Amino acid sequence: MAQSYQLSPQKNVLGQPIEACGLDPLTGFYRDGCCNTGPNDLGVHTVCCIVTETFLAASARLGNDLSTPMPHYGFPGLKPGDRWCVCAARWLQVQQAGAACPVVLEATHEATLEIVPFDILLQFAVIPETLH
Repeated sequence: MAQSYQLSPQKNVLGQPIEACGLDPLTGFYRDGCCNTGPNDLGVHTVCCIVTETFLAASARLGNDLSTPMPHYGFPGLKPGDRWCVCAARWLQVQQAGAACPVVLEATHEATLEIVPFDILLQFAVIPETLH
């Protein structure tokens, strides 16, 4: 199904063009594989995470079950190792509970910085496999 809109180029927390977060499962508020955001994304799904079992369990305890599939929302349910665009405030909430998961800075939208301080993101950043 072709989308009839085109998002303008968006930037990551490093000020560079945003990179894809996850294609399997297909993530992003717009289900475009990127943590792009816009006025309809009220949850600010902008943090590109590599979810862990600890993160998923803590998130569920805090009221955000990311493991259970919800096909009617196009949500497959996550398992450890999946890359997913998580709501910035929710990621911060889980981090404050001591269960943060790794973050891919190159794929995390700059809007995240309005909610999560960069120094906290940096503490959980994964090192890119290749330098660009």
